[in-house]
Amino acid sequence: MTIEQSSVIDFITVDEASGEVWLTISDHLPWTESTHLPLLQDKLNAYLRFIESGELLKKTPQVAGHPVIINLVCKFKPSEQGELFLRKATTTIQKAGFDLRVELKLPN
Repeated sequence: MTIEQSSVIDFITVDEASGEVWLTISDHLPWTESTHLPLLQDKLNAYLRFIESGELLKKTPQVAGHPVIINLVCKFKPSEQGELFLRKATTTIQKAGFDLRVELKLPN
């Protein structure tokens, strides 16, 4: 499961302590690759459709009423253009009633 598989939800987890539902995107692409931003946009849109269509609740009905977080785990530090994209995406996702968090997992 990767950012290149836009129709696949990579991971769904529930934080038992907070009750938050985490939908994680695994992003292994460098931000310098020209296809990165369109792929990420497609993946984020797929996640929003998954949530808003009710598919999330069909797959995990126990999460009804819980806050939903889209968690983007990046292998590489976002470029300046990537940072701008992520700020805009965060605003859009928050307007939809969810949250976007970005984690940076640098390779060893």
